[in-house]
Amino acid sequence: MTQPALRLVVGLGNPGAEYTETRHNAGFWFCERLAADLGISFAKESRYHGWVAHAREAGVWLLMPATYMNESGRAVQALARFYRIAPAEMLVIHDELDLPPGRTQLRFGGGLGGHNGLKSLTSHLGTQDYWRIRVGIGHPGDRNEVVNYVLKPPRKEERGEIDTAIDRALLAWPQLAKADFNAATQRINTRPAPAKENP
Repeated sequence: MTQPALRLVVGLGNPGAEYTETRHNAGFWFCERLAADLGISFAKESRYHGWVAHAREAGVWLLMPATYMNESGRAVQALARFYRIAPAEMLVIHDELDLPPGRTQLRFGGGLGGHNGLKSLTSHLGTQDYWRIRVGIGHPGDRNEVVNYVLKPPRKEERGEIDTAIDRALLAWPQLAKADFNAATQRINTRPAPAKENP
């Protein structure tokens, strides 16, 4: 069965300078870099409750909701409804507690893992069947610390690993844009080779 092409890329995060560098904004980091790679820029669009960019050649919209994480679905639904974009034509990038920094994973559908942004999206779209790139941020080890953890910046070495993982995932954009999800999955989900220790 032929996969539908991607028409909307959504980066999840929180608006505001106090959140820019926090782990919860990994989706924003990805979208900002993708826009830079494509040579397009974001503009605030109040009717879509977020920042929007359009890659005309690829036929893809980029969206970073300005609704705060818990209401992300409102922004996605507004843009998707206007342009008649189906959930299966969406790629959502979000921070993932269950993957360590340095890992990314592309998958279609699946659980929500307690992620409030995904919960909001699924509630508004009425389905969990959309593409996701999970950007590993690691877990604090205590679920009572999760809220505090995701709303803090990663340690310097963690941020370096996250940035490298995002860069590696962005290399799969040509495959994603062609809806070659098998090739994109192979590239994005491959574990990075461990760093060689100096003898």
